[in-house]
Amino acid sequence: MNINICIPSYLRIFYHNQGGWQHIKGESFYNPLGEPPDLEFATRKYDISREKLVIELFRVNGGKPGYYIGDLKQKQFYYCGDNSDSVHAELRSLGIGRDDPMV
Repeated sequence: MNINICIPSYLRIFYHNQGGWQHIKGESFYNPLGEPPDLEFATRKYDISREKLVIELFRVNGGKPGYYIGDLKQKQFYYCGDNSDSVHAELRSLGIGRDDPMV
């Protein structure tokens, strides 16, 4: 994924293809609590098992290949599309980010 986005720590981005599910782990921009960015920590913090996470992601769009957003805090999951630009568009539809971050 070659886009820069800033998202809350409870949101995670995933990619699904025939090989399975992949957690897209980015770099931290602002992390005042010093929480690790790994999925293992997030699943414990938000009390969701990896199995439940995969089931919920699959339910969103029948496991169609592409990018997904997981709101681990609210247990809501979204299908974005098959390219990385669709992640930004879905985040915007959720009220996160700006079209032009310099404005």
